[in-house]
Amino acid sequence: MLTKESIETLAAVWYRKLDVHAPMVELLPLLIDDGLEMVFPEATVYGHAGFEGWFQRVIRIFFDEVHTLKLVEPTITDDTAVVKVVVKWEASVWNAPDAYSKRITLDAYQTWEVKAGPDDTALITKYTVDDLKYYEGSATL
Repeated sequence: MLTKESIETLAAVWYRKLDVHAPMVELLPLLIDDGLEMVFPEATVYGHAGFEGWFQRVIRIFFDEVHTLKLVEPTITDDTAVVKVVVKWEASVWNAPDAYSKRITLDAYQTWEVKAGPDDTALITKYTVDDLKYYEGSATL
């Protein structure tokens, strides 16, 4: 059974694992495989294989990441939910031959769809980045 608490836990665990560039064996159990759709500004990916390809690329671009949850607002219907998420994302990026890295700071507005998983957990079925709002002075993607 989905609860606000299980969805908040999913979001907190998800972003903590993204911050440390956790191995796939820790990330994939938070996502369904069959039917997963993830819509990022630069790509739409499907299933575990699509997510893994995207993730392996971005962890080679961004470092010193910090995700800070600002909003997790689920609308639960039986064993599914639509969740509005706002997360502050900070990351450094270095582009050769630049002498220095640049810092990106933005709020990412997202819509997730989740479903009930085993043991009262929540699993991501769809993950959409709706909008990015940069902080003043931030580098851009």
